[in-house]
Amino acid sequence: MSRSIDYGNLMHDAMRSLIRNVLLDVADNGLPGAHHFFITFDTSHPDAELADWLSDRYPDEMTVVMQHWYDNLEVTEDGFSITLNFGDAPEPLYIPYDAIRTFVDPSVEFGLRFEQQEEGAESRTGDASKRTDSETLPQTEESQLEVEESPAKAAEIVSLDSFRKT
Repeated sequence: MSRSIDYGNLMHDAMRSLIRNVLLDVADNGLPGAHHFFITFDTSHPDAELADWLSDRYPDEMTVVMQHWYDNLEVTEDGFSITLNFGDAPEPLYIPYDAIRTFVDPSVEFGLRFEQQEEGAESRTGDASKRTDSETLPQTEESQLEVEESPAKAAEIVSLDSFRKT
């Protein structure tokens, strides 16, 4: 059996590192200008931490928005913790990078999407197509972070399919 380079997993690691670096900068300097993030994550991930009422309400995935108000942003090698306000109730969350399904900054039309590993698949793969607003940004928990139903422009999704070995 010959050895091969697993570009798909290498790209996913690089994309998660990009998210970590962006969040480190935000933790140090705040969100610049109109930047804000829609982050969809797997609420059933074993390392994700969220209030029981949130996991009951969102048993599979949840989208949070980092925009006007957030607190206690701490970024680590494996994930980040943050306190967000849900209906005037501050709630701490811990989101591992491996639990992130989408990371979108609609202010600059940037987005990353991590496909879920399907049975029989060797690695997680990225989506190859551009998405429309409604496809890119799933419904979110209403909070004081002013959820945007559809930003003015669609985010561009980075594709990994062209690197995929068939």
